[in-house]
Amino acid sequence: MNRSISVVIPNYNGKDLLETNLPSVHAALKFSGISDFEIIITDDASTDGSINFIKANYPEIILVENNINKGFAGNTNTGIKRSQKDLVLILNSDVKLSDDYFSQLLKYFDKPDTFGVTGRIIGLTSDKIQDAAKYPKYSFGSIASTTNYICNTQSSLYSFFLTGANALIDRKKLMELGGFNELFNPYYGEDVELGLRAWKLGYKCYYEHNAICRHPNSATIKKEPPKKIKIISNRNKMYLHFIHLNGIELAFYLMKLFLKTILKVIVLDFKYLKSFWMFISSIKMCLGQKKRFLELQKAKNVHFTIKDIVTLINESNKDYPFVIL
Repeated sequence: MNRSISVVIPNYNGKDLLETNLPSVHAALKFSGISDFEIIITDDASTDGSINFIKANYPEIILVENNINKGFAGNTNTGIKRSQKDLVLILNSDVKLSDDYFSQLLKYFDKPDTFGVTGRIIGLTSDKIQDAAKYPKYSFGSIASTTNYICNTQSSLYSFFLTGANALIDRKKLMELGGFNELFNPYYGEDVELGLRAWKLGYKCYYEHNAICRHPNSATIKKEPPKKIKIISNRNKMYLHFIHLNGIELAFYLMKLFLKTILKVIVLDFKYLKSFWMFISSIKMCLGQKKRFLELQKAKNVHFTIKDIVTLINESNKDYPFVIL
């Protein structure tokens, strides 16, 4: 079956990255014989000449200009809402695709329950793996999601979530879920949260080892102040747990969180305390999102939990020699 693709590239001050990596997008689309496509760049109020560069060199690209900086989730959602094709590739501006990237991924969408698939990310100048399939390191009241794993005998694996740097997703399912959670702006954890919602609605997320792209390690985020990154990262972990844990498990998590916060008061960890205050200040919004998602699960008569997802992924791997990276 022929597929059409919307390539959505969120950009913020990435003129040089776009200049370097956009040719690889066109080459991969051409190599895979994909003629029905669109490239959408959503610019998050850049100040480096990105807009003029795109207009001058790629007039065929759909350019959406934000007047204010929305952050990754908000900026990417703008492109998702504008997209019109069967599949949406969410692609960082600092990612360079291999020629056969799409060829390796399209087969997954022959399965009706596929939400999306992501490929292997390696360095610009080395084959060291930065992102692979995501292993669900989960215990009661604790979600740890960034561990990579691969298998030496098969290229296809379930993934706990799809990394936001290169995720090819079924557009209808993505729209059903409403895209990324903008509560997580400006960055961190929004791809994990989207993956959990997809799994909990009964969809599946995959990793394909033979779909390769190259990427400098956190080329954009490393420009941010480390203090800010730490505060946002901690806050978003709190959001993730609050939104996706329920019942006794949520109560257990909150008890641990409050005890940890008391310790942080004692040791005067102001960064953590700021994260906690930002979380507490957003509780009403978190509750609203929990309610809306539970209603969506109820409407679809699907009630998967994180424990169910982890069990399914682990069962799928029990007969294969997978490697934690």
